[in-house]
Amino acid sequence: MSSTKHLLLVEDDPDIAKLLADNLLEEGYRVDSVADGHAALAAIAGNRYDLLLLDVMLPGVDGLEICRRVRAGPVYTPIIIVSSKSSDVQRVVGLEMGADDYIIKPFALAEVVARVRALLRRVAALSEPVAVQADAVLVAHGLRIDAQSRSVALDGQPVALTAREFDLLHFFARHPGRMFTRLELLNQVWGYNHDGYEHTVNSHINRLRAKIEADPANPARILTVWGVGYKFAEADAADA
Repeated sequence: MSSTKHLLLVEDDPDIAKLLADNLLEEGYRVDSVADGHAALAAIAGNRYDLLLLDVMLPGVDGLEICRRVRAGPVYTPIIIVSSKSSDVQRVVGLEMGADDYIIKPFALAEVVARVRALLRRVAALSEPVAVQADAVLVAHGLRIDAQSRSVALDGQPVALTAREFDLLHFFARHPGRMFTRLELLNQVWGYNHDGYEHTVNSHINRLRAKIEADPANPARILTVWGVGYKFAEADAADA
């Protein structure tokens, strides 16, 4: 394991923090550990981390607020929430705030390390240069979606998307006219340990529609198939 991966661990229980930090260090990661939300925000402001491990219940600023602030910033950082709050509602809230994964306490240390490793692998794969393919640039419904630069323009104007929003839009655009259930979208776009959190798909689609639809309440691009799921509208003749 490369020692260059720099992780921030935010955990106010000193015993749990030590166990996690020791195991992550053994894996070869660099680990900064802080015990409250304000210290976490200061650390994030002063460093470029490869991944954040966040507890939810923290002194000062809670983990969900930290997650929200990180996602509102210009740099995408993978986030895993580690929390004793185990209800489906809490997990959905965490994922909708932008977390990539949610681990419930008590946990097996090996599971945490495995999920850290898996998420870092996925992010690394997404950042690798891709071969030029026929669908490297997709054009449909006024959208220009560039897979290599991971950029989107609508009617010639750039659209700022999060990494997950881009993945979702690109997946839809590659399969115009095909209907996908929420679970299929989770498996294809989120990819890891998100079964049962279909509601987060709705949230991401609502945010995506707000950015690419003239009237998000009556979308023309990402369409709802009532009682089933969603699909991307088939291309107009002008897009061919």
